[in-house]
Amino acid sequence: MTVYFVGAGPGDPELLTLKAQRLIAACPVCLYAGSLVPPEVVAGAPAGARVLDTAPMTLDDTHAEILAAHRRGEDVARVHSGDPSLYGAIAEQIRRLHADGIDYQIVPGVPAYAAAAAALGQELTVPEIAQSIVLTRVSMKSTAMPAGETLENFARSGATLAIHLGVRNLRQIERELVPFYGADCPVVVAYRVGWPDQMFIRGTLSDIHAKVRTEKITRTALILVGPVLGEIADFRESALYDPAVPHVLRPRTQL
Repeated sequence: MTVYFVGAGPGDPELLTLKAQRLIAACPVCLYAGSLVPPEVVAGAPAGARVLDTAPMTLDDTHAEILAAHRRGEDVARVHSGDPSLYGAIAEQIRRLHADGIDYQIVPGVPAYAAAAAALGQELTVPEIAQSIVLTRVSMKSTAMPAGETLENFARSGATLAIHLGVRNLRQIERELVPFYGADCPVVVAYRVGWPDQMFIRGTLSDIHAKVRTEKITRTALILVGPVLGEIADFRESALYDPAVPHVLRPRTQL
């Protein structure tokens, strides 16, 4: 048997990959993180499948389900939100699979920052405005961040920041980022991207905390910070389609 770590995307069932849909529909066992993955995503599980919400379960509980499926020779769809490689908590699961000699595969999914940018209708890498995106988080009650991986250090680059698990810590985020980005730097808080009740709150580093507090958002939100999120009308066009910049598939155009 095989355990498939399936990326479910941010919440919209239509953002599942074809491979993800196929595996969910084929596996006799489906374990999904119900706090972040809506039931509609796993609604395609086969009739009679063992479908369990792992939100109230421990790592020992989920691994016990996998071991039982292994004994029965049944494949498992282990469905995670977004892309499993980013804050998917799959490393510790994989370590146990290795110890027990159980095969696994990882199926990528649409990450929240990409779904948020799509819903906002904009590019996150605009020439000479922003060419880098830092995916990070704040500690709070989660495991500590490695030394050197601080908001201050990332902010020194001026890159666009996609901050996970930080919506309850907006005051600290403001204090750490304002010296580098300025108080009027655009911010978007993307709440439950891809779900029917998704919400996007636009503001700046100086006022986003008050706006989010008004909406009573305390979890399941991604914070995007950077100049690229503002109204940008005057920017240099990419060299990708510039007739004066030839490449192997497009020789120089005579002007």
